[in-house]
Amino acid sequence: MLQQTQVKTVIPYWNRWMRQLPTAASLAKADGERVLKLWEGLGYYTRARNLQKAAQIIQGQCRGKFPERFEDVLALPGIGRYTAGAICSIAFNQPTPILDGNVIRVLTRLFGIAGNPREKSTNARLWALAGDLVSCAAKTGVCGDWNCSHLNQAMMELGALLCSPSQPKCELCPIAAQCVARRTGRVEAIPHLNRPVRATARRFAAFIAENRGCFLVRQRPAGVVNAHLWEFPNAELTANSLPLNQVAELVLQATPADLQPLCVIRHTITRYRITLEAYRTTINRRLPNVGRGRWLAWEELEVLPFTSANRKLLGFCHPRPKDARRRDK
Repeated sequence: MLQQTQVKTVIPYWNRWMRQLPTAASLAKADGERVLKLWEGLGYYTRARNLQKAAQIIQGQCRGKFPERFEDVLALPGIGRYTAGAICSIAFNQPTPILDGNVIRVLTRLFGIAGNPREKSTNARLWALAGDLVSCAAKTGVCGDWNCSHLNQAMMELGALLCSPSQPKCELCPIAAQCVARRTGRVEAIPHLNRPVRATARRFAAFIAENRGCFLVRQRPAGVVNAHLWEFPNAELTANSLPLNQVAELVLQATPADLQPLCVIRHTITRYRITLEAYRTTINRRLPNVGRGRWLAWEELEVLPFTSANRKLLGFCHPRPKDARRRDK
């Protein structure tokens, strides 16, 4: 959960998850949609699917015991070099290096490394430095009985609390005297990162179609962003798109009675800045369920895992009067 997500965001998800799926065994046998529902809103849903795959491997191949060898941890789905190193050093006190954004900032400033940390040669150098430090800690025992665990956690905390990207608190840093970047006046210039890729604007129209108290939703296919999550039928709008009513007819595979503007939701997925325009409509003749599309009542929609933007739209499907919804807010 902490991969690319802040602790303050993760905590309520973690607490809810541990109440419902407290063990690898319970996660391994859980329904896939239940897993996605518990993850709903955290984004990067591949993490949830990989987490369940890892639990199934642990139950099936490791006899229910989490592996302790670095190579075995690294082999689990969704666990890369950094995560495997963090687990083995923090949980098992092994001399395995870690290299996240905070540690990169500490090491590049401490050793005055001006190269781009994402470039292969610079990145390899940083991994080597992180490995040397944790190996040295393992041999000297400078951090106590759990020296490897303490060292790696200390570097992460140092980067998070003092050696921040801007306005670092150098006067409080315990290794300021050894910091090359501070000594040479380059703290603000290191690490040297490429400018972020400019965000691309995209525009979509979503159609909340109702027929006799049921709403049309569809499940996203495998292999795409937010795979297997549910959403209202939608289409991307471009300069060459058909008129909106024709787009709705194609997407819904039926002629909508009308299109009433409902709301506009703006959100971000990776490098895309998305504007989602929602329209409510009615369908006089309900087509049978076809493919990934389903006509479902509000109570049935509530238990499904939706994408974040579509979860917001779902609130407009609630059968209570609009005034009641307004009072709740």
